[in-house]
Amino acid sequence: MTSQEKAQQWLESKSVDEATKQQIKELQENNKEEFEESFYKDLEFGTGGLRGIMGVGSNRMNKYTLGMATQGLSNYLNKTFKEQGVSVAIAHDCRNNAEEFARVVADVFTANNIKVFFFDSLRPTPELSFAIRHLGCKSGVVLTASHNPKEYNGYKAYWTDGAQMVAPHDLNVMNEVQSITSIDEVHFEGKETLIESIGEDIDEAYLDEVKKISLFPDATEADKSINIVFSSIHGTGITLVPKALEMYGFKNVHIVEDQAEPNGNFPTVVYPNPEEKEAMSMALAKGKEVDADIVMATDPDADRVGIAIKNARNEFELLNGNQTGSLLIYYLLSRWSELGKLDGNQYIVKTIVTTELFKNIADAYQVESYDTLTGFKNIAAVIRELEGKKTFIGGGEESYGYMISDYVRDKDAIASVAMIAEMTAYVKSQGKTLYEYLIEMYLKFGFYREDLVSITKKGKSGSEEIKAMMTRFREEPPKKLAGTKVVEVRDYQKSTILDMESGKKSRLDFPSSNVLQFFLEDGSKISARPSGTEPKIKFYVSVKGKLRSKESFEADFSELGDIIKSYLDGLDL
Repeated sequence: MTSQEKAQQWLESKSVDEATKQQIKELQENNKEEFEESFYKDLEFGTGGLRGIMGVGSNRMNKYTLGMATQGLSNYLNKTFKEQGVSVAIAHDCRNNAEEFARVVADVFTANNIKVFFFDSLRPTPELSFAIRHLGCKSGVVLTASHNPKEYNGYKAYWTDGAQMVAPHDLNVMNEVQSITSIDEVHFEGKETLIESIGEDIDEAYLDEVKKISLFPDATEADKSINIVFSSIHGTGITLVPKALEMYGFKNVHIVEDQAEPNGNFPTVVYPNPEEKEAMSMALAKGKEVDADIVMATDPDADRVGIAIKNARNEFELLNGNQTGSLLIYYLLSRWSELGKLDGNQYIVKTIVTTELFKNIADAYQVESYDTLTGFKNIAAVIRELEGKKTFIGGGEESYGYMISDYVRDKDAIASVAMIAEMTAYVKSQGKTLYEYLIEMYLKFGFYREDLVSITKKGKSGSEEIKAMMTRFREEPPKKLAGTKVVEVRDYQKSTILDMESGKKSRLDFPSSNVLQFFLEDGSKISARPSGTEPKIKFYVSVKGKLRSKESFEADFSELGDIIKSYLDGLDL
C-alpha cells in the first residue's frame, strides 16, 4: 500500500478525529517529504513494543498507532486468559504526551473489558515491572522512549512475570497487532469503572523490597555520611531515588536541581542518556563543587544509571556499563560471602556481549553464571526458569542496566543507585575509594577493557552492506587480529562453534540470533550484532590484558585501549 493509500484510509476512518485529518491534509499539500516519512510504512510493533517519533501517520507514535497496538494486545490477552479475567498495569514517564497516551491505552484496554491499574502520575519503568507481579496482573504497559531524543515516545509491553515478552507470547502478540488492519477495528471508548488509580501504595511496597536487598544495614553514621550527587536528567528517577537513598540512611544527597523537574523537552541536555558525558556534565560539575564521593544519573524512565568516581588525581571519571556492573557483582558476591549467605545455590546472569569479568568473579565465589542473548527479557527468562530452585543475586548488561534480586524483572536504576551508594559507603568504611576498589577487582579477577563501536548504514543499500559484512565474517572469519590468534568463532544464527585450529564445528546450544563472536587466545572477545529494526551494526570489543600493579593501572589501561583499536582495525570495518 502506498503512502497516499494509507493516508486515504485515515482520512476515511470514522475513528480519526477532524484535527488529525486536517494535519494529514496539510502535510499532503505543504510538506511532501514529512508526509512520506509519516505514511510510507507502519510503525513496527517489535518484540519489545513500539518506539518512534511522535506525530500523525502510520509510521508515527500517536493515539491511533497506540490504539491498534493495544487492541492487538487486548485480543491476545482475552484469548489467552478468557476464563480467568484480565488486569493490566499502566505507567508513563516524563515524555511529552506520555500521560495522554497512557490514558488512550487505558481506554482501549477497558473497552475490551480488561481491568486497568493506572499510576496516578509518572513512575519509573522498574516500578511498573514490580506492580504487575505485586497486583497479579496478566500484562502491563509503560509509555516511554527510554533515553531517545525528545521527539520520540514508546510503548513497552510486559507479561505476567513483570518481564518484557519472550517466545511464544512476543510473536503471538505481534501477529495479533499485525492483524489489526484498520483504525476502525480499535475500541477507543473506555469504561471508567474498570480503571483503578494506584500510586503511593505501590511506591511503599516497591521501596520495601529495595530496602530488603541491603547488605550493609548496620553501617555507622560515619559510613553513611558520604557525599552523593544525583541527577534524574528531567526524568522519573526523581520520584523514588531520593526516597530510596534516604531509606538507606544517606543524609548528604545533593540533587542537581536544574535537572530535577520532569520535562519531556530535556532542556539541559542534547540526549537524556547517562551513557553520554554531555548528559552527565551538570552532575559532574555538582560533584566537583561538593567534593562528592559518587556521582550518579538515571535516564528518563529510570532503568539505566551512569556513574562517575574520583581517580587517583581526585578527578571524576565516568565508568562504562561493564565497569559499573562488574563492581556491583563484586560487591554483591563478596558481601554475600562475608555474611555467610552463599551455599552453592545462588547464581548471576549476564548477556553474551557483556564482559567476561562477571563470570570470573562468580567463578571465584563458586556462584553459577548464566549467559543470555542481549536484553533483560532474556535475563528474566532465566530467572523464571530457575524460580523456586535457585536464588538470583544479580545481573546486568553492558548498556548501563542492572538488576538486583528478582522482585523486579527488568533493569532497575532505583535499586542500582541505592546499592551503588551502599557499596561506596562500605568501601569507604574499609579505608578505600571506589577507584581503588575497581583496581582491586581487576587485580583479583582479571583485567579487561571494553568499547562499543556502532556503525550506521543508511537506507536499503545500508541494510545490504551490513548483511554483506556479516556474510563475509561468517564465510571468512579472521584468523588473526593484530597478530593475536582467533581460536573460536560462535555463530548464534547457525548455532555452531568453530574451532579455528582444527576446523571442527560443534553445536552451540543457544537460542538463534544474528550474532557472531570471535574469541582470541589472549582471552579477548569481539561480538558483531546487527540491529533488527534499523540499518545499524554494533561491535562489542572486550580486551583482556595484564595489570602489573595498582600503580601501573592508568598505563596498562591505556595500553588496552590501543589493543582495542588494533583489533578493530584488523576487522577492516
